Amino acid sequence: MGYAKAAPKPVRQGIHNALNNLSEPINFANALLQFKIGKAFRALGRFGINSTIGVVGLVDVARRKPFNLRYERNGFANTLGFYGIGAGPYMYLPLIGPTSARDLVGRVLDLSLVPGVAGKPFSSPAYAVGTGVARSLDDRVELDDFLRRLKSECTNPYAAERDYYLAVREAEIASLRKRPFDLDSRLPACLAEGPRVRVGQAVPPPPEAPAAPAQDPAVTPQM
Repeated sequence: MGYAKAAPKPVRQGIHNALNNLSEPINFANALLQFKIGKAFRALGRFGINSTIGVVGLVDVARRKPFNLRYERNGFANTLGFYGIGAGPYMYLPLIGPTSARDLVGRVLDLSLVPGVAGKPFSSPAYAVGTGVARSLDDRVELDDFLRRLKSECTNPYAAERDYYLAVREAEIASLRKRPFDLDSRLPACLAEGPRVRVGQAVPPPPEAPAAPAQDPAVTPQM
């Protein structure tokens, strides 16, 4: 909360964009491993555009016209799930939050890819700690509304968040594997309504419902 108050929204948005840009090589590699060639080249294109025109990723130029390349977070946890590895035990960890054994292994692999391939300065402890703390703060700010709703509407917030996390992750893996999954039936009742949080970002956000046209007060509705 101190970070949210101290950093103006444009600054936080720039940091958010830069963190997303740093993850594009991970998105690219995992899309290739999942044989999602189109997604792989979109990630590569986003990285090239935002690293240059977007001032090292501070501005998400690739999302705008004429490129229209939407960010799609991917990772080794998704790849492990794509090849049939189950989630394993659920856990809640400091700085990380809700996760599973599979997702934790995937996260470690994600964090190791760029430092292992690119070397310094990405392999330095300062980079690892700095980006890790920045990502945790950024995710926490992004999830604030969801967490407030979780505490206010669910009688057992821990169990609700666990069930929500596991259901959404299963839906994301099913989407990658092009398999049907009834997410609505798996969500906790207290979180079934309202906007959803995509914990793995493998699934594109649902389209926003069009706004209802304003009713002319002079027209009486037909019964």
